[in-house]
Amino acid sequence: MAVPKKIKLMKDELLIVWSNGKENYFPLKFLRDESPDATNKGETILWKHYPATEKQSEVNRPGKYEVEKIVPIGNYGIQITWKDGYDYGIYSWDLFEKWADFLEIKRSLREFDKNSSEQEN
Repeated sequence: MAVPKKIKLMKDELLIVWSNGKENYFPLKFLRDESPDATNKGETILWKHYPATEKQSEVNRPGKYEVEKIVPIGNYGIQITWKDGYDYGIYSWDLFEKWADFLEIKRSLREFDKNSSEQEN
């Protein structure tokens, strides 16, 4: 598994430069809406699933998509505190790698759709 060499907060994105040379940009809106915590995603304890009590994508507060601070958590991830005070969930490097793959596929499909519609016209 690759580990981050550099993490940089940009205007609307978080840049991670990995030890394998890859660079990934994560939209802050995506990171907040997909916050990996039980309040947002629910949790499973002893094979019983407890649903989320508050989906972050449905809550609207001032500062929701603005980062207050980023703190490393051991050698495996970060915790993001948002300007509205929300600081739940640990964003692991493994999760970031999975999200990078997902976002790359999503961008490729969007580009494919764009090119397909241009060719039809």
